[in-house]
Amino acid sequence: MSALEVLDPGPLTTIQDHGRPGWAHTGVPPSGAVDRESWARANDLVGNPDAAAALEATLIGPTLRALKTVTVAVVGARTADHTRTLQPGDVLETGPCRGARAYIAVRGGIDGEPTLGSRSTDLLTGLGPPPLEQGDLLPIGPEPTRPPGSPRPATPDRDELRLHPGPRDDWFTAAALETLRTATWRVTSQANRVGIRLDGPPLERACHEELLSEGLVTGALQVPPSGRPILLLNDHPTTGGYPVIADVASDDLSRAGQLKPGDDVRFAPA
Repeated sequence: MSALEVLDPGPLTTIQDHGRPGWAHTGVPPSGAVDRESWARANDLVGNPDAAAALEATLIGPTLRALKTVTVAVVGARTADHTRTLQPGDVLETGPCRGARAYIAVRGGIDGEPTLGSRSTDLLTGLGPPPLEQGDLLPIGPEPTRPPGSPRPATPDRDELRLHPGPRDDWFTAAALETLRTATWRVTSQANRVGIRLDGPPLERACHEELLSEGLVTGALQVPPSGRPILLLNDHPTTGGYPVIADVASDDLSRAGQLKPGDDVRFAPA
């Protein structure tokens, strides 16, 4: 049974869960919630199982109308993280996100037919449900056995994202490696679930050979011919032909996923 009606989807709202790890050999990105910490906190607030699907909003959250009594949690909006029970006809306006993304979890989880074991929307391949549109009706799963949780603090912010060097750091000059660590990088308008283009001083290559396509991971810093890196996120291609100078530490990926156009970011050794 449908539980929520989409009155306004916002700029981009998708359904996300734990994603599709393990399918890279077939060309399928991992997908899933970009900020896994916020997604997990939202599910915990309504007592959902760990892998439950929730809504991931970008920049501005959706406006939803309850069609039945539902309990929802909002994490990452401008207002403090909170849980609310909606009665039929009640309207939830998520509003602007604190960072790039906010998460709306519904007790029972967003339901739907899994694709390759996940209900996640994948913007690169088109797998999973399409992004939300006005008029969409969202079903929820069965009542979970866990009671709703209590709000818990987010991981404290740091000013930098930690990097592991390589696998192609030897393709760059020593000056480029120093620049990567010391420069302040600006997030451009070309930022989505696939990746984030960064603006700053170009990173000079020491090796100018053609690179055969290699496997890519979430958090990889690819450097195209412009010399300005691209930070790959969850819907990234599984292979690429640009050298990867470093990878963001896995514990910092949720923070990387909250970078929005105009934000500044710095890097530090992991």
